[in-house]
Amino acid sequence: MKVTFLGAARTVTGSMHLLEINGKRILLDCGLYQGKREEAYQRNRHLPFDASSLHTVVLSHAHIDHSGNLPTLCRVGYEGNIICTPPTRNLCDVMLLDSAHVQEADVRYVNKRRAKKHQSPFNPLYTRADAEKAITQLVSISYNRPFQITDSVQLTFYDAGHILGSALVVLDYRENGHTARLMFTGDVGRPHLPIVRDPTIVKNIDYLITESTYGMRAHDDESTVERDLAAVVNETVGRGGKIIIPAFSVGRTQQVVFYLHKLHKQKRIPNVPIYVDSPLSVNVTDIFRLHPECYDQEIKELIENNKNPFSFYNLIYVRDVEHSKEIQRLQQPMIVISASGMCEAGRILHHLTTTITNPHNTILIIGYCAEHTLGKRIVEKAPEVKIFGETYPLRARVKTINALSSHADRNELIEFITKSNSTIKKIFVVHGDQDQSLGFAETLKKHSRAEIVVPSMNEEFTF
Repeated sequence: MKVTFLGAARTVTGSMHLLEINGKRILLDCGLYQGKREEAYQRNRHLPFDASSLHTVVLSHAHIDHSGNLPTLCRVGYEGNIICTPPTRNLCDVMLLDSAHVQEADVRYVNKRRAKKHQSPFNPLYTRADAEKAITQLVSISYNRPFQITDSVQLTFYDAGHILGSALVVLDYRENGHTARLMFTGDVGRPHLPIVRDPTIVKNIDYLITESTYGMRAHDDESTVERDLAAVVNETVGRGGKIIIPAFSVGRTQQVVFYLHKLHKQKRIPNVPIYVDSPLSVNVTDIFRLHPECYDQEIKELIENNKNPFSFYNLIYVRDVEHSKEIQRLQQPMIVISASGMCEAGRILHHLTTTITNPHNTILIIGYCAEHTLGKRIVEKAPEVKIFGETYPLRARVKTINALSSHADRNELIEFITKSNSTIKKIFVVHGDQDQSLGFAETLKKHSRAEIVVPSMNEEFTF
């Protein structure tokens, strides 16, 4: 087997790893790279391989940094299957179309400004038609159902516990008279979080490609989430401000809605409007209701008692653009949850332009923000930030709640790997900023006898 790391190597986004087994090329994930605008534009537009040479694409989950460049892949020549779990297929149906819509809309918005400056226009990375083509190539396989993808490679998905439908990708393969098992984690979830089940422990792994997003960090205990979230809401409302929460449409939005529901029911937060302002988040929440087989016991019991964890009377789901604009104009305490989580695209940018300069407001970051993203600059409390090419002073308060992360932290990753009870020969550490990946690799050496490698971009290995 040869593996080439073409994305998420010493960085978080753009997951993409190319395997070559017995002459067949298998691509693990095809995500959007998010970072410096010009670099992201070039890397996402120009794939580093011939798309038509691929035999199969295997998708770990629906987050855009893992799935978001599939329309480009299919536009430039890939005609084969994109294999994923049934929830991931449902999520990609709406997420890829939304990604195309957001890119087209943002490019139109930016090009209006560029035209005024007599600058040449940008083109969107891909269009709705490209996304529709990719969706037709999605093929779903349920968890724990072995599936032969080539004569010598068998694929099995196991629950990664990260978001709805997220999968640990396990490939059992035969090459040169030998058999081996490779596992690609995609993103590993945290145990004991609400909604989705805990990650599955997979045994007898020979080679492992593991994420390391929080490879050098330990999250706060999950029990602190409700306390910290209530404190942010109460303090901001007391100042007469808005709470703006950038959140990924899949997983994070549903998590924060679940916690706000609990706090509201317990009367621990005031009765203010809560808006989920993202058509994608609304559609995704509908998809969550379609897949109770992925829920943990707590959510199952709520549903069995006819209680909807994603709905209560002062929670308002917003689809219409005009309604979104009305919310932006309102000057009253409220909570707004909007995509994207890294503040790189979508309606969250418009909400930030109307709230970021007011010290009464709070921007609450509840997920990981990659280097060079707007979300990262907000987390670092930069004095000024650029939104749609315009400069805004950052005067709103900035708070973070890392315990809401759906990524396993350092200790949870170590426990997840060591519980596999495997004699792992080689571990590749990916999907983390360089300091996180390198630091996690050093920590992992104390817990594993495997050879541990932090690959660089475009680096390849044969084993």
